[in-house]
Amino acid sequence: MILRQLSPAGPDIDLDEESSRASLLDLYRPPRPEWLRLNLITTISGSAAGSDGTSETLTNPADRRLLGVIRELADIVLIGAQSVRAEGFLLPRRTRLAVVTSSGDLSGHRISAPVEPGRLLVLCPASAIERSRETLGVDADFVVVEDDAGRLAPSAILTALRAHDLRSIVCEGGPSLAAQLLAAGLLDEVCLSTSPRLGGPVLSPFGAAELESVDAELSRLLVDDASGLYARWLLPAGHVLHER
Repeated sequence: MILRQLSPAGPDIDLDEESSRASLLDLYRPPRPEWLRLNLITTISGSAAGSDGTSETLTNPADRRLLGVIRELADIVLIGAQSVRAEGFLLPRRTRLAVVTSSGDLSGHRISAPVEPGRLLVLCPASAIERSRETLGVDADFVVVEDDAGRLAPSAILTALRAHDLRSIVCEGGPSLAAQLLAAGLLDEVCLSTSPRLGGPVLSPFGAAELESVDAELSRLLVDDASGLYARWLLPAGHVLHER
């Protein structure tokens, strides 16, 4: 599969060539060590789910290659328990995984034992550790994050990760966590893959909450030979959004 660089213009990248990985790592490398990305895939009509109710039916080999590159460039992948339950999440191959849960319900995952020490973190209130252990069923490091009426503040989540020297972070959802990070003004970048499809389930990658708009800057746009689009959108430093 070929990736064409539309903006800024550049040479085609043949994903079958060994040099493609190095080229993609250069294209997606964060500009500074402390960086928070949101990585998403949606249809043209804005749905984060395909015909099976998950993102798996939206993805293709080019998207999966970029996903692997973005993960490799991160210190950790951050994901909410909602996506663990809905997507049957697996442990990434090349980086660590942090799961955020307020309730401790991590049922539905596909993470199999054994898990190497330090590869899997669970961020939760102290009251949710026991249930997290029961529903996870594999070894994990538990990081206590103080909650406010059962909710974990996005800033507290990032503080907990960076206290463990996890500075470059890629969040892969779900909608509730993505919306909270966006509303808190903490995101530096959105990496958005657009599957060339219309229709399907109505599932916004940011959930049902309406958010104030913020201007984003397109820093890179690629297209594959199956019409999939891959964009990097930079968000202004220090922006703060508030739910209406």
